[in-house]
Amino acid sequence: MTKKRSLFIFASITFLLLFFAACRSAKYLEEDQALVTDVDINGVNQQLKESAGQYVANDIRPNSPLYLTIYNIFNTRDGAYKTDGIKNVGEAPRILDSALVELSANQIQRFLQTKGYFNAQVKPQVLIKNKKARIEFNTEPGQGYLVNAINREVQDPEVDRIYQEEVVPGSLVKVGKRYDAADLYLEREKLYTSMRERGYYDYLRQYMRVGVDTIGLQHKTDLSIQVSNPSDSSAHQIYHIDSVYFRVEAADPSLRKNEEAYLDTLRKIVYLDETGKFRLSPLSRYAFLRRGQKYNSENEELSYDRLYEMNGFRSVKINYQKKDSALLDVYYNLIPRAAMSNQMEGEFTFSSGMSGFNVGNTFAHRNVFGGSETIEVRMRYGVLFDSRLPGSLSDKIFNNDFQIGVNLSFPRILAPFRVRSVGRFGLPRTTISSSLQLFFQDQTYANRYFINSLNYQWYEATNKMHSFTPVVIEYRDGRLNESFMNNLIEQGYELYVRSNNRRYFGLGSQYAYTYNAPKLTSKESFSYFRGAADISGNLLGLLSNTLNLRTNDKGEKLLFGVPYLQYVKGEVDYRWYKFLGGNKQFVFRFNSGVIVPYGNNSTLIIFEKSFFSGGMNGIRAWQARTLGPGGYNRSTKPENIRLNLRNLDQLGEVKIETNAEYRFRMLNNFFGAKLNGATFIDAGNIWRLRKDDFNIDGEFVGSKFLSQMAIGTGFGLRVDMDYFTIRLDAGLKVKDPQFRGKEQWVIRHLFDSKDFKNQYALSNRPDRYNFIQYNFGVGMPF
Repeated sequence: MTKKRSLFIFASITFLLLFFAACRSAKYLEEDQALVTDVDINGVNQQLKESAGQYVANDIRPNSPLYLTIYNIFNTRDGAYKTDGIKNVGEAPRILDSALVELSANQIQRFLQTKGYFNAQVKPQVLIKNKKARIEFNTEPGQGYLVNAINREVQDPEVDRIYQEEVVPGSLVKVGKRYDAADLYLEREKLYTSMRERGYYDYLRQYMRVGVDTIGLQHKTDLSIQVSNPSDSSAHQIYHIDSVYFRVEAADPSLRKNEEAYLDTLRKIVYLDETGKFRLSPLSRYAFLRRGQKYNSENEELSYDRLYEMNGFRSVKINYQKKDSALLDVYYNLIPRAAMSNQMEGEFTFSSGMSGFNVGNTFAHRNVFGGSETIEVRMRYGVLFDSRLPGSLSDKIFNNDFQIGVNLSFPRILAPFRVRSVGRFGLPRTTISSSLQLFFQDQTYANRYFINSLNYQWYEATNKMHSFTPVVIEYRDGRLNESFMNNLIEQGYELYVRSNNRRYFGLGSQYAYTYNAPKLTSKESFSYFRGAADISGNLLGLLSNTLNLRTNDKGEKLLFGVPYLQYVKGEVDYRWYKFLGGNKQFVFRFNSGVIVPYGNNSTLIIFEKSFFSGGMNGIRAWQARTLGPGGYNRSTKPENIRLNLRNLDQLGEVKIETNAEYRFRMLNNFFGAKLNGATFIDAGNIWRLRKDDFNIDGEFVGSKFLSQMAIGTGFGLRVDMDYFTIRLDAGLKVKDPQFRGKEQWVIRHLFDSKDFKNQYALSNRPDRYNFIQYNFGVGMPF
């Protein structure tokens, strides 16, 4: 039995035990008590049902089986619940309470009335059996009332102008539409926001009042909307900012280092830093409420957002003090976070007979130069063991991977020339990075990779982000084991040796544009796009003659004694999200890219820059780096090369992937979280640009690339924990391009797979053929 199957069986048994343990919890109750195990709302459509469910009292909603089981373990004695010494763990049993049932029914009824069902009736019904209660709220909504006429009256002419220009054109309150109090609420909020953004600091939501009249109308209603003036004035007042006070507070008063404020005449801000660790200049650029400006609630929200995004403060508060002549003093009060933090993490990995672990540590300092600049030092070590290798545990090490990196991030654009980066749409950042990777694969390959970069990130709009890396400096030293390398050369794989057993230097630039990234977690219909370009070696190519660079015996020009890279790489990722109502969504994705090496290394694929296929975010029926290129089948290689080049030989310069996924809700309460499901179809592959003898049939040919598209399908479970999602996808191979003709449709062998797998093992050992690939991860695949 494989480790994956054992783990799956163990998880299934654990879940069933927890479920049955939770179901048996009723035995701990007293004779006149009943455990609520199910709540349902009948008589309304699914959308209203989900919304109405929010009005059921929490204390009569069914328990999470996991949390209830944990509670029972620690809080039961002699077949009954404890009355003293109760441990605050898990979740106490939700016991039937008739008063809460009636209260919930009234709340659901009132909710339906706000949706235009003014005659709605809700009658609760409780079914009890074996100390278990099922609650049903049977609704009779009646006929919904439609809006017959709308009359809007505004006393202040200037407010009326704002109302008519900014609010009414986009209002959801329309004649002929079913009455919905939520539409009126949105209209009131829109007016409130519009007024506050135009200087009306004192404007309150209560100034708008709505009257509903159904007298003499048959299932219709007239609406009267009035916006009044303040009781002590004939018009609403516009306020301006007078003085601005900016204060960084010490979290502990005993640690105050400074109590003297000073006036910054350039910025017209009175500044006090009690900690003595922050400079006003980098902070004040995100204090958008400034002296002499008209009050604007949008500037207030921007100040909150950007000051929090700087990641240096745990509390940001903005207060006001009214003065004579419609003036406001603004007070910014900030409390810093702990300057330093350290985080350790680890994970266990297993796949196809190999297992291992990764451990990492991240140290961060959030205020290096007094302007919430962040420096992060990350270290990571990973090891992978192959149980099929002979010898002791140390002899079974398949590869080692050590990485260390340093990032220094500034919450602003730092450039040798003046750049206007006020950050109204998002916090701009300048990041300087440096990292080193040391990778060793047993008796096969060693790689040392050093990279440094300078990156700028800024927002053109809230949904349009630019990332520009003007300088990327990298150095790589990749070495194949000498005996293994000689074996490859003897068998005619010199191109593979040349592209992997080499040192190089790179000097290039990168750019990426992202559209609609903030909507990825929303429930609406939209399109997402990300385009990226990576160019290296152009400047060195232009200067090569001027610098009089010498060449090696292969004709490659050298810089610092090693060849420099020349290539251009482009990639696009387009997604279409279609919201289908409730918790249903359809997603289509197209991801494609190409890398073209030229000039100084015109025939060599670059290992680190190459595309690969498979994995949890691509073609999920294949493990990462085990698909393609093209129709390449590893049986064309000797067994020792298949073993040593695993995950190293299936790379390409062209990539095409498409995914279609349907997402839906399965359970609203799954161990305290929401359980979502997904069905998907993935198709795609990678290819080589040119024909070569190593990856036979791996080149891109227009007339046959469609026949070389891999197809997989599958089903996924997603546990939505609100803040993050745990994902398990099971991908099933349908069409595998490593085979020929009708044999590509491997789905035919799913139910007689033993002979198929044995035949594959004979020709491809130590590779094994798995029809189903499990992918476990955190976050959505796309």
